[in-house]
Order: sequence, then structure tokens, then C-alpha cells
Amino acid sequence: MDIVNYLDQHENKDLLRFLTSGSVDDGKSTLIGRLLYDSKLIFEDQLSKLRKDSEKSGNKGDEEIDYSLLLDGLKAEREQGITIDVAYRYFSTPARKFIIADTPGHEQYTRNMATGASTCDLAIILIDARKGVITQTKRHAFINSLLGIKHVVVAVNKMDLVDFDQEVFENIRKEFEDFSATLNLKNKYYIPLSALKGDNVVDRSDKTDWYKGETLLGLLETVNIANDKNLSDFRFPVQYVNRPNLDFRGFSGSIVSGVVKVGDSIKSLPSMKESKIKNIVTYDGNLEEAFAPMAVTLELEDEIDISSGEMIVHANNIPKVSNNFESSIVWMHEQELRQGKTYLIRHAGKTTKARIDSIKYSIDVNTLEKHETEELRLNEIGKVVVSTTQPLFFDSYNDNKETGSYVLIDPISNTTVAAGMIIDTVSAEELNAECTLEQHIDRREFQWETGFISAKDRAARNHHKGKAVIVTGVKGAGKREIAKKLEKKLFDLSLRTYYLGAANIKGGLDSDIGDNFIDRDEHVRRLGELTRIMTDAGLIFITTFDSADDYDLNQLKQLNSPNELIVINVGETLYKDNEADLSLAALADADQAVADILKLLSVQQIIPEYCI
Repeated sequence: MDIVNYLDQHENKDLLRFLTSGSVDDGKSTLIGRLLYDSKLIFEDQLSKLRKDSEKSGNKGDEEIDYSLLLDGLKAEREQGITIDVAYRYFSTPARKFIIADTPGHEQYTRNMATGASTCDLAIILIDARKGVITQTKRHAFINSLLGIKHVVVAVNKMDLVDFDQEVFENIRKEFEDFSATLNLKNKYYIPLSALKGDNVVDRSDKTDWYKGETLLGLLETVNIANDKNLSDFRFPVQYVNRPNLDFRGFSGSIVSGVVKVGDSIKSLPSMKESKIKNIVTYDGNLEEAFAPMAVTLELEDEIDISSGEMIVHANNIPKVSNNFESSIVWMHEQELRQGKTYLIRHAGKTTKARIDSIKYSIDVNTLEKHETEELRLNEIGKVVVSTTQPLFFDSYNDNKETGSYVLIDPISNTTVAAGMIIDTVSAEELNAECTLEQHIDRREFQWETGFISAKDRAARNHHKGKAVIVTGVKGAGKREIAKKLEKKLFDLSLRTYYLGAANIKGGLDSDIGDNFIDRDEHVRRLGELTRIMTDAGLIFITTFDSADDYDLNQLKQLNSPNELIVINVGETLYKDNEADLSLAALADADQAVADILKLLSVQQIIPEYCI
């Protein structure tokens, strides 16, 4: 029975995840090795092997144990005396369980550090007492701030090499405080120690009687992380629809934040349908209440259609729902990130397509300076705008790490290429305010939603491709008559066609804008978007445009892309982009003009040859 109680107490201990970071040779691995050694958490066979490894690969002297070898397990790490990959270690004390992430100090391994920090509650930043706050100290402090770590221990190491001088320690404390004032580091703790000698690691040192704070282990055992969890915003991404029989239908997953109780009113996203919690089901029985990070199955009072990847939230507390958001991002791949590239995004159990709309800037993590850029390289951090094909349900990363974080995945190699932290939504007006026409078209085509019928299927059914014909020219040249006769001829040939008069556009689609030079650009934009829809439907869409100049016609052609737009000039030749366009004499015979247009459409392989 005593064993059962012991195991139960051990299972219910609080868990603290923390990482160590700092410059090369600041003593990160040595500190953790010493922490394990002084806590009596190394078995005899491990200790024996450590002594042998210290004689062979250690760099602390013949009689010293090199505690860093407990974590630097890679051959390259031992040869170079540095940490390359993230090393994870588990240990436990009577007060708490711990998972340590020992992260690299080198700048080229920033992605490794970000990976290790992403799940941590606390960060230890080591500073060499002889060197003080250096560039890499600032870099690691910034990354910890970016990743939302709320507790930071500034461990001033190698105090034995400066004779445990209090003034050295206080100067470093002040310098770090001044630098970190602009960072989002909420709780900071400063400890003078010697990882090699063990001072203030587990046991208090008699050489720092001027220091009145906790030892490192004492702080790790007592730091309060309970308030760090978001228990206000209930977020439940559905991972699996549980239907074992006809009488039960539940939604299984892990609560990523917040608390839920039986009887709570909920909404399903994205449908926004409402219901109430009927039962909270677990393997050990039903509960009246559950909270993050518990894995449960929720049974609702009403039959609501909810699928994997959707989210259940409290009815009065809904996250942001958007296809567009601004984000900080850590780039983790050798192939650089460029604007306009498409990836898969994995967010809160949901996977969809994502596109990098714009790269706002990159951040020099050593100086915190921002730089305009068109790409992000391996290990670089920047600010980007992301668009997705399906809406995501998210909170800002500062409010909720679980629903505010995501990863980007290369769709071909299935490699994780970036980790992102969502800042806020971006409205359509903000997206369009600064983008070029090409960027707008790229974004529109990325988000263009199609049905089960492809353009190829429509062309096969209709016996022609979906194309647009714009008849333009000076007033009185006979544009409308030609356009209408063209529609009639195509219709008689059993082809899918539609003529829309310019007056219909002005009186309907453009009724809210003026008929003047200033509003002409908006008229062209709307006509171009309408043309794209009509041609996507597989129609030969025909309309007229008075006195269009080269710029207007070029805009229309771009807006209709990837479909083709043919310009028919009646009268003076105003525009000649390529051989797909046609110029007709002023006041030309309408029937002859239609015959010429049909010949052109046939030559361009838009309609069959038998139509001419």
C-alpha cells in the first residue's frame, strides 16, 4: 500500500519544463550535469561511465569530472566541446518533476533553441561572469521573449573565476535589466553560481554570503507556474469523432486552454451552432469539470455536425476567425522563405494551405534591429503576413500559446520549415492597401475555391474554353451592335455565351461609384473581377468598353488571368497586346466584323473550326 501511495504522489507531482541557453562555453551542459550530480540523481553505473568519459573526452582537468558529457551525447559535440542538438533530460525531486532542454548557443542553431523553448515554462540564461552581457545573451533573451516564456533565470556562472565578487554580479544584473526593459520578460531571477564547483546550484555557497536568494534547484522547485496556464479561454480542437454505437456520439481531443463544465453553453466553429455539454467522458469515468491539458471526450445535448479539425469553445468567448493574420516566424529550412510561396499550415489540429502574402521585415536577433527584406534565410526571424485557404480559429500568441502558434510544412518533402507566433488578424482593407495588382491576383488565385467540376470538364461539355471578349473603341463605332451580334451567332452555334451591356454594369455593379476619371480605376477593377468569374464558369463573356486605353486593357487582362481576354478594337487602333487581339475598321459592317471575330476565336482554338 505504501508503494501505491508513493507512486500516486509521484504521478501527481507538478511538472516544470525548462531550458538552458547562453553563449558557447558559458557552461550550460556543465550546469545541468552538476544539478543532476548534486541532487544524487545519477546512478553508479552512469557515474562510473562519466568518470571514464571525462578522462577520455573531458576538458576540465585530469581530476575533475566533466559534467557536460551527461548531455553532450553526439560525437561532434564531444569533439568540439559544444552543444549542437537539443538534449532532453528528465529528473525528479521530492517537490517536483522536471524536463530539461539543453539548447545550443551557436547562432546557426537558433532553430534548435526555438524548438526547445517552444514548450518550456522557464528559461535559464547563463552569463559568463568574466564576459558579462554579450551579443548572444541578448539574442537568447529576445528569443525567450518572442516565444512567450514568462520566467527567466539569469544565472551568472563562473563566479569562482572572479572571486565571487558581488560588484561583478550587480553590474551584470543592471546591464541585463537595462537591455531587457523592452522585452516581454515578466519574471526575472538572478543567481550567482559556479556550475563546475557547485556553488548555489543545489547547495547554498558560503562564498556568496552577500546573496540572500534561492539556490538554482530551490528556485526551480518553488517557482509558481500555475498562473501561467490560460484557464480563461476554453479551446477544444476536435481530433476524433467518437461513435462506438448508435447511442453515443462524442468529440475527442485535448483541452488546449481553459476549463469546461457539464452544462456549459458552447459553440462549434466554424458553423457557430450552439449546444450544451451533456457529459465529459474519460477512460476513468465521467467528470463534472475538465481543464487544460486533459484529454477528454465531450458529449453534447444536441446533434451538431462537427468534424475533425474544427473547434469547440464557450458560446460567450470566441477566438478570432480569419484567413489572414500577421505573425512572427522562425525560419528553419535551408531553402529561403520568399514572398508568395505556398505551404501547408498545421494549427490546433487542423491542416490547410497557407501562403506568405508579404514579409514585413527581418529581425537582427543580435541587435534587435529591423531590416526590410524579400526573403528569410535559415535561422532568421521575421514578421510576415499569412493567408490560408480555410479560416483558422486563433488567439494572439501572447494570450494563448496553444492557439496562437503554428508550424509551416513543405507540401512536397513534408518537412517542417518554420514555427510561427500569431500577432493579430489582418483585414482585407489592410491587405489591399499596400499590395500591387500582381500580389492581389496571386492572393485571389491562392484562395480561389472551386467545385468538383474543373475548367477542363466545362470545356469538354461546352466544346469551347471560357474566354472574355472586350469590344472597345471610340463612341459611334458600332461596338454594341457587333458585341450583340457576336453573342447571337455564338448562341446559334450552341456555344455558351453571355453579353452584358456597359449600362447594366454602371446601373448595377457600379451603382455606388461615379462615372468620372477618378472612379474609372475601380470600375476597371470590378469589371476585371466579374470577367474572371464569368470565364471561370466556362462562358464566352462579351461586353463593351468605351475608349479604353492601354493601361485599362492591361489591367483587365491581368485581372482575368489565368483565363484569356481578347480585345476587339473598333475604329482607331487603341491597343495591340498580341495576336489574340483584333482591330476592325471604324463603322465596319457588323456581320463582317462578327465573321472576323469568329475566325480569330477559331484560330486561337477557343471555338471549333466548324463554327466559322
